[in-house]
Amino acid sequence: MPPLTEEDFVAALRGLEHRYWGAHPFHHRLHEGALTPCELRIWAANRWYYQRMLPQKDAAVIANCPEPEIRRRWLDRIVYHDGSAAGEGGAERWLRLCEAVGLSRDEVTDERRVVPGVRFAVDAYVTFARTKPWVEAVASGLTEMFSGHLMRRRVGDMLANYPWISRDDLDYFTTRVDAVSGEGQETLEIVVRHCRTRARQDAAVRALSFKCDVLWSMLDAIETACARPSGANREDDPARADDGRSGEGADPTALSRAGVVPAAPRVEV
Repeated sequence: MPPLTEEDFVAALRGLEHRYWGAHPFHHRLHEGALTPCELRIWAANRWYYQRMLPQKDAAVIANCPEPEIRRRWLDRIVYHDGSAAGEGGAERWLRLCEAVGLSRDEVTDERRVVPGVRFAVDAYVTFARTKPWVEAVASGLTEMFSGHLMRRRVGDMLANYPWISRDDLDYFTTRVDAVSGEGQETLEIVVRHCRTRARQDAAVRALSFKCDVLWSMLDAIETACARPSGANREDDPARADDGRSGEGADPTALSRAGVVPAAPRVEV
């Protein structure tokens, strides 16, 4: 089968935008201001696991890529998330958002709130990057093409609908908007340049489709974790033992029974 023209190939990739997690019902509720404080915490704590694993995914791309130029360019992504020193980077900014929604750092970083479905999806994504050809791993990251406008909208909607969250608390999104726009174009150029056969083009489209499935599955799992226990009508975590502003005093066993934290051990993929 002959390869697609560059225009048609790019159109096939961009044609997956409707499957990006921006269209997920949970994100609609987030932007509408319909999430409770408890649900915001569940979202932020579980999204942390994704943020934490992104540098490992990017390290896998570097490890598998034979081209020094691309390896050098990809290093910036690891530094962006991990920072060039402790207390810097995208992961640190995400932790500040977690604190803003009422989580303690300990309960985020020890991952007691990460539900199995989110862990499984994220680990599958990292495994994909480690085991697939490097250009497919790069192509899976083309969700960057769809995320810039969503981040801009998120900042405005969260400031409007969750008054206890400040603009400074949303630094992860405000600083990421410009970065992701440039990265998305760079990633697209790499994929187009290295996918010259139809087989490689089709594999790149499948890789991006897979990433969309990963993100959608994460939100499915988060939505399930947000479901209220039967008969519960509290606005805050039903298992919290404190005033709801932090994780201090929370009983992990009770949290697990409430559906907020998995009781199962970590799943390795």
